[in-house]
Amino acid sequence: MKNVWTLTRVRMLLALRNRMFIFFSIVMPLSFLFIYAFIFARGHTAEIRYLFPSILALTVMGSFWGLSVQLVLYREQGILRRFRLSPIGPAAMLGSGILSNYLLTLPTLLIEFVLVRWYFQVSDFGNLLGALVLVTLGMVAFSALGLIIASVANSMQETQVLNNLIWFPLLFLSGVTVPLPQLPKFVQSIGYFLPATHLVYGLQATMLGGASLARLGMEILSLAGGAAFCFFISTKLFRWEPEEKVDRRAKVWALAAVIPFLLLGAWENLHRERMNDARRIMERIESQSRPRPPQTQQPSPPPSDSASPPQQP
Repeated sequence: MKNVWTLTRVRMLLALRNRMFIFFSIVMPLSFLFIYAFIFARGHTAEIRYLFPSILALTVMGSFWGLSVQLVLYREQGILRRFRLSPIGPAAMLGSGILSNYLLTLPTLLIEFVLVRWYFQVSDFGNLLGALVLVTLGMVAFSALGLIIASVANSMQETQVLNNLIWFPLLFLSGVTVPLPQLPKFVQSIGYFLPATHLVYGLQATMLGGASLARLGMEILSLAGGAAFCFFISTKLFRWEPEEKVDRRAKVWALAAVIPFLLLGAWENLHRERMNDARRIMERIESQSRPRPPQTQQPSPPPSDSASPPQQP
């Protein structure tokens, strides 16, 4: 554990010197926050509150992009070769990457909460403990996914291609950009199999519906199982030297990381419980943000003859 913490501190220092990591970890998430708040939500507090879980999910999802690029860059520049001389193994190296990425992303999440609370006047965040658990599991799961990408990619160009192939389905089919209840049913059926879909729904259920962690057991198990699968596979595929290549059979093994999400997606396609719940949450937020018609004051009826004062003779 001491080696992991030492590596974590070293990798945090190296990451802070990398402009690309700073962009994906700080600049891009805060840019998405203002784009969602001013363009999609039009500055309405209720709509910003509805979109905030999606913004958090985007921040978490960006961890796989930054970590995969960072690891491949270290391998191409020979930095991993220097680490190999120390008495550490692939598990310690990869674990330190996940931990450093998590610690460096927490300040960005805190800044987003502060901006949404004090600048956009959102005061209700629902079950914050449940949101923290989901953010942590999501960070580990997507960071481990980035480790697999870095393990199977043989160059920086190949890493960028794989990242884009994964990023765009996660961005447009999981409810992050467009709410999942508004998408066509066949797109919803595909989105059920994506890890980002369960992260977005879990954050919405906890922050908008106040759902407990026990109610989100399937989402927690799928994110935790996906993280464990991805981390185990990445340790088996890890390479210290850029000259080492990964054969096609190893890339096929990497597909085993999606097994938990395939199981949960099949269950949701049969029952659609999460989709119905997500639709109810969206309809409730829409009713809160819809302007109420002004109340017109009814004119008072004229006084009747019986109520008129008596005439003086």
